[in-house]
Amino acid sequence: MKEFTLHTELWLPRLRAEVFLFFSDVQNLEAITPPWVNFEVLTPRPVVIRLGALIDYRIRVHGIPISWRTEITEWQPPHKFVDVQLNGPYTLWHHTHTFEEGAGGTLCHDDVRYRPRGGALMNWLFVRRDVERIFQHRQQRLREIFGASN
Repeated sequence: MKEFTLHTELWLPRLRAEVFLFFSDVQNLEAITPPWVNFEVLTPRPVVIRLGALIDYRIRVHGIPISWRTEITEWQPPHKFVDVQLNGPYTLWHHTHTFEEGAGGTLCHDDVRYRPRGGALMNWLFVRRDVERIFQHRQQRLREIFGASN
């Protein structure tokens, strides 16, 4: 089955340690995910993010409730972490978050490799557009939270 990718970059006017701390708090995922996803963390709090941490969520995709479990497979504070879907809406979801300090702030990279159920047709019809909209919303919320200009 074909694999798809998404890459985004966002510069935030804060130190890397502060930005990484924000991303390492799973509660903040709810704050940066679009309301139409109905994203909810199910793992009891506090969730300690570390290598091997398992995190359970519930989302809605086009009105359909879906359980999602990810594992933190790399954890290199404050530079990088990777979450991989163990079960959920994709046959593959591998999300690498990297944080580079520079120009008085932090450049955040998101690199996602994914394979949607239903393959290329489902990606073309729904999934690609949904994933892009989620990351666009995420970037806008991060700009608002960290005081970055568009």
